[in-house]
Order: sequence, then C-alpha cells, then structure tokens
Amino acid sequence: MTMHLMSHAYTTINTRKRKAKKLTNKRLEELKLQWRQYNKQMRRNNSHSLQYDTFEDYLSYVQGTPPKTQPKKERESYVPPTSYHRETKSYPSHQGSGHIPGSCAKKDTPKYTGDLIVGIATMHKSNAVPVMRGTDQAKDIARMRR
Repeated sequence: MTMHLMSHAYTTINTRKRKAKKLTNKRLEELKLQWRQYNKQMRRNNSHSLQYDTFEDYLSYVQGTPPKTQPKKERESYVPPTSYHRETKSYPSHQGSGHIPGSCAKKDTPKYTGDLIVGIATMHKSNAVPVMRGTDQAKDIARMRR
C-alpha cells in the first residue's frame, strides 16, 4: 500500500500538544547547577553576551518558552543630518614637483639583425618555424616533414 492511498489517520506527524511536567525541587536544583555551569562555560569561551542573568531566563530557555523580559522601549525616530561633509586628507602629487623617481625611458624592442635565419615558415596547425640558411628545412617544411 502506498502513502498517497492512506487516509489522514495514518500520518507520521504527531500534532498532540504535550503537558508540561511539573518541576520538582530536585529538578530545580539540577537546573540551577546546570545554569551555573552554562554561564561558566560561556565565560571560558569569551561569549559573555550569551550568559543568562537570571535563573528564570535560563529556565525558560530550557523549557522552550519565551523569556519573561521587560517590554521594549520605543526608539526615537531617526532624523538624518541636513548636510554631510566627509573629511579627507590631501596628499601632494609628484607630478608638479618635477622629480620623477627611477628611470622611465622606453626600452628598445629587440630586432634580429643576423643573416642565419632566412625566414619563418608555417607547419602543422599554424606553427611558426624559423628557416635557417644552408639547410634543407624549407624543403622539409614544404613536404610537411619535421
């Protein structure tokens, strides 16, 4: 039998609300000890803001109920400033001083001035190969030999 043929009575989700267990004195003592240990552990982890100030807050945390806190004060409405000017530091430029640090001359491009290389041939898949004078490289390339 598949799930889509089953009725709502066969659901696996339990929707009944459980009754809260009554707190005994023994359980309260255990929870107070756990509260102190929890706060101590939070101090060790440098998570001071995660500590619970009162035992009632910790108790509501353990039981899963919302904490009984003071009602929040209304915040004042934010009024943006009428004008805003950002202060920025001024750094002097080196362009006006006439002093240029280091050498900035353009480097000459290298050019071949010898006579050993006759030219450049193209082999397989546009591979550029230099052709030297006095060899049979030009013939080999023309026959597509290496």
